[in-house]
Amino acid sequence: MSAPVSKSPATLHDVAREAGVSLATASRSLNGSTRKVNEAYRQRVVEAAQRLGYTTNLFAQAVAKGSTTTVALLVADIADPYFSSIAAGVIDAANEEGLVVTIAVTGRNAQRELDTVRALRGQRPRVMILAGSRTTGSAFEEQLRGELASFEDTGGKVAFISQDAAPFATVLLDNRGGARDLAVALASLGYRDFAVITGPPEIRTAEERLEGFTAGLAERGIPLPPERIIHADFTRDGGYRGTRELLASGASVDLVFAVNDVMAVGVVSALREAGIVPGAGIGVAGYDDIPTVRDITPALTTVRIPLEDVGRRALQLATGSAHDDAGSAPGPGRTAAIRTETVIRGSTPPR
Repeated sequence: MSAPVSKSPATLHDVAREAGVSLATASRSLNGSTRKVNEAYRQRVVEAAQRLGYTTNLFAQAVAKGSTTTVALLVADIADPYFSSIAAGVIDAANEEGLVVTIAVTGRNAQRELDTVRALRGQRPRVMILAGSRTTGSAFEEQLRGELASFEDTGGKVAFISQDAAPFATVLLDNRGGARDLAVALASLGYRDFAVITGPPEIRTAEERLEGFTAGLAERGIPLPPERIIHADFTRDGGYRGTRELLASGASVDLVFAVNDVMAVGVVSALREAGIVPGAGIGVAGYDDIPTVRDITPALTTVRIPLEDVGRRALQLATGSAHDDAGSAPGPGRTAAIRTETVIRGSTPPR
């Protein structure tokens, strides 16, 4: 008994022949071409495709058109509520524009970020959004910019969420200004002996927040001695270890500022472990206003960034659908500045 002969999938040529139209007409009828096709011909093509069981090759279409309907979002750590909140905003805006979001994690590793961008270029996303602080002195930054420039030269769009990344579209976060305003507010509450748990010196976000906080204290005549600045990992565990180091030094402080909220959660845990009641014994403040810190005890004083709006704005900047509050498109360089707000909660009661 002979083996059954497998039937090859129908091709576009088969559909055109079945419908009695040219290959070009069949392609335009099925592949969403902007060139109009006579409705009678289009209907014949659709019916022929259904009879033959033909399905369009979406990947081939993407190659032909130069992009897919995909948005590639690169984040440092998707488990960090800061990045997951931004991702929620990107996804919300992408849904409105009929786009699909994929997420890649770089782990704040510059080489991994570069390698990821190179890999993603082969998948032809329509947009790439890079979220997270840039790294000072990165040996890979120039190569990264080259890859992204080439991506835009072939029709892709790029947006950064970070420091100014001109000529690429950028959602600018005022780290210095937000931290400065927080320092002034805390000084107004009566705090005088400050310490800062910050990230590695090469992370620009951490350094900008440290600089802004120091400047705000200086405006109130309050020094921040170098020994009260502790560098640690930009994570919850980094905040925890940095606080233990601070306490072991014997420094007398009445408030600890952690340069992001997840680090501040680690600060709170370390203080409790040491028998110090956060807020009542030593005040604690963070930065970002991730959802978690509104529910811990005491609720955390912080600087609010509208994180979902940040993600939404980045997608809109990249696709060209962003407008300012007055309804105008962004100015030269395609940048959008995001306002911050100091939020005082129970972790920093008046002294």
